Amino acid sequence: MGVAGANTLRVLLLTRYGRLGASSRMRFLQYLPWLADAGLQGTAQALISDECLQGRYQQGRYGLWRLLRAYLARFCVLLRRGRFDVLWIEIEALPWLPLWLERCLLRGVPYVLGYDDAAFHKYDRHPRAWVRRAYGQRLDGLMAGAALVMAGNNYLSQRARDAGAPWVELLPTVVDLRRYPPLTKMGTGTTDDVGHSRLRVVWIGSPTTVHYLLPLGEPLRKLARTAPFTLRVIGGGAIDLPGVDVEFVHWTEETEVASIQECDIGVMPLPDSPWERGKCGYKLIQYMASSLPVVASPVGVNREIVRVGENGFLADSVSEWVDAMARLMSDSGLRLRMGMAGRKRVEAEYCVGKVAPRVVTLLRIVGRGH
Repeated sequence: MGVAGANTLRVLLLTRYGRLGASSRMRFLQYLPWLADAGLQGTAQALISDECLQGRYQQGRYGLWRLLRAYLARFCVLLRRGRFDVLWIEIEALPWLPLWLERCLLRGVPYVLGYDDAAFHKYDRHPRAWVRRAYGQRLDGLMAGAALVMAGNNYLSQRARDAGAPWVELLPTVVDLRRYPPLTKMGTGTTDDVGHSRLRVVWIGSPTTVHYLLPLGEPLRKLARTAPFTLRVIGGGAIDLPGVDVEFVHWTEETEVASIQECDIGVMPLPDSPWERGKCGYKLIQYMASSLPVVASPVGVNREIVRVGENGFLADSVSEWVDAMARLMSDSGLRLRMGMAGRKRVEAEYCVGKVAPRVVTLLRIVGRGH
């Protein structure tokens, strides 16, 4: 392991995506300026480029040649790993390739793994038995060999411990509050064609996750019969929710905050399954940073982020969703109080300024072998 200078630690970030991928952007790339300010030299290499990911969103697949080029670039970077003091890897460096090959290409440099979802379930719960047999313990093997595993919630950290990871740290997904100017939400919403006040309910995501909104169809239809509102879908693409006024908004990194802050209530429905228990509640944190009250399914880390009656509600059935949403829609003062409470919670626990110094310290410890 080489050393670039007495006080310079060289960190290679091996991310799954570029800035278009929320997990890579929030769990890795947003820390690059903080690493630089602390005197660490950070270099990022994405496996899946923004162009490749956009192709998947638009065409439903990455494309064989794009994937081959992506893996070749990742191989080349790993062959030069000795130039770095720490490898900071999102989930795994070479998905679907044999564990022994990846471990060989990581040899000689300590590596840190970062997880913000239950990626191990794509292997151990795969519908094909041969995949479960061949790859079911793939990520466990990587975690066991890691110097450190940074997990976004308790579900993920427990899996890492069970896999034999020697060191596991819990680090939530956080936002940069400099991008979220504080606002006072008065709940005026928009106005429809006949002059009625129309609130906006917001969901933000991607074309691969917009299906999570489908179970909200029935409660939203019931609400629409008595209270005019618009469901704003940011970045999710088209979804059919009969009886609900749906507004589709294109996602960009530059406009996402304003698109959320123009709304009144944030929602995060999820089914209670192993994959969803590994999610880290990024949507909720974005809503709360925007001073919005939230309504979410009581799944995984959502139970910890949402303090019922303080910054939002948890809902597990059609009636619970209708009751929670109706209560917020009818009470602008409640929306304001809960939105302010959510914002304060983000300021205290879910902002990058609170977590980045800890990330820097952890990487330094790993890189210096202490």
